[in-house]
Amino acid sequence: MKSRNMLRSAAVLAGLLGCLPVQADTQSDYQLLIRGRYLLATSGCNDCHTPGYPEAGGKVHESKWLVGSAVGFQGPWGTTYPANLRLMLSKMSEQQWLQTARKPMRPPMPWFSLRDMSDTDLRAIYAYVRKLGPAGIPAPAFAPPGIAVKTPYFEFVPKNLPQTARADQ
Repeated sequence: MKSRNMLRSAAVLAGLLGCLPVQADTQSDYQLLIRGRYLLATSGCNDCHTPGYPEAGGKVHESKWLVGSAVGFQGPWGTTYPANLRLMLSKMSEQQWLQTARKPMRPPMPWFSLRDMSDTDLRAIYAYVRKLGPAGIPAPAFAPPGIAVKTPYFEFVPKNLPQTARADQ
């Protein structure tokens, strides 16, 4: 009974604060979802994977979080786009997510941040994104170097590098 009351109180508080738009079945599920939300919010995931998030100063409703973006990042590697994590994780098992999160990814994704997270933290992220549910459309596909894209993009090309730091030597 005490656990059910704590869960109900936490859910009411979350609803009042607008900090968790999903329901949890148990207190431990709720804590996992809160942890996942916290990690996503503080790790900068929304900065790229949620359209308009930086421009809105982080004031984007959670129902619009993590749907990917058609604004690319272009550099010597080609042009990459922030994936729609909600669609991506809806098609993955938790084990597939853990394996994917540990593998190198194309720039500018800071994949090493995911690599260095604990399995518990990655599971919390997975649980939260899955609880949000699939939404949106897939992000554009990666374009190899030299392929023109029709979407907006940020250019990540270093300028004025010292001779010793140039990759072409």
